[in-house]
Amino acid sequence: MADNPFLIYRERLDSYAAVRDGKLSDQQFVDIVSDLDARVAEVDGHGFTITPVVDGSELAAAAGLDIELVIKDETHNVGGSHKARHLFGAALHLLVDEALGAEPADRLAIASCGNAALGASVVARALDRPLDVFVPMWADAVVLAALAANGASINRCERRKGEAGDPTYLRFREAVSAGARSFSVQGTDTTAAFDGGRTLGWELADQVADGGGLDALYVQVGGGALATSASRAMPDVRLHPVQAEGCAPLRRAWDALAPEFDFEAAAADPDAYMRPWDDPHSLATGILDDITYDWLPLLRRTHASGGHPIVAPESSVVDAHRLARQHTTVEVCPTGSAGFAGLLTEPPASGERVGVLFTGIDRS
Repeated sequence: MADNPFLIYRERLDSYAAVRDGKLSDQQFVDIVSDLDARVAEVDGHGFTITPVVDGSELAAAAGLDIELVIKDETHNVGGSHKARHLFGAALHLLVDEALGAEPADRLAIASCGNAALGASVVARALDRPLDVFVPMWADAVVLAALAANGASINRCERRKGEAGDPTYLRFREAVSAGARSFSVQGTDTTAAFDGGRTLGWELADQVADGGGLDALYVQVGGGALATSASRAMPDVRLHPVQAEGCAPLRRAWDALAPEFDFEAAAADPDAYMRPWDDPHSLATGILDDITYDWLPLLRRTHASGGHPIVAPESSVVDAHRLARQHTTVEVCPTGSAGFAGLLTEPPASGERVGVLFTGIDRS
């Protein structure tokens, strides 16, 4: 467990505040992390380790990009993506709170059709807590089988007449209102999700430090927690959130904020800026959240970094996945390579060092 990021970077985690405040010892915190990680390994075959970076020079050349491309490969992380990082971080908060006397969380809940649900099911089983997963009617059979194998309760959600917004998210919110504990990767619902997600950014920052760091980071965006977490961990790197043209509520909110970018006004009246996207569609099905739930902290980070959101044409989403599979050894899915579509759409300046996150394994 020496290379477990939740141990390496533990003093940076928000959940470590209990140690800083003298309520737990460092050894107690290490034991919580180590015990949970061992149970994750029993469920998934391995626990958390530092994930590799891959030289993207062949991919950049194939795309006609005159840049140094660094790829962070999350495809063989727990659950086959980065998502379990967020949930493990949330689980640590839960366990620390319970160690300090909080009422145990009897039931967990998440809305997801893919990797987030899989990550949640692994960590929930490691916690030995029941998990309700709210999925769309078209959810992938392979994913559903894996969820069932991990003991999750699967709830298929149809859109109700006259209902606006994602029905899976609406049913999830109803479950939380009824007493379930939110166990999602959206920071709006599970604020601790950002904590675990930052480990990816801390790892990447250390891995590229010898080469002078990164100039820019292009990150695919659905709900927004990944890009927000990574940018918080790498605050000096220019951030470009990437969405597909078939579902781009983040760029619409950015354009509504421009040119003043009055984030306080946006926080006071969020519905004026972030609205559900009609008919989300893309090959990158994992980023089809009709609302970018963590849009406000994400756009704050984007603006502060000097970046801006990018909307990739569907042809670029398709090309990004094709090129990624042809010119790297990473078994990435179309959602996981969608950040690279942002580089195809708006290429970085010549000579820049740019990072992308290949985040989900191709299960097809």
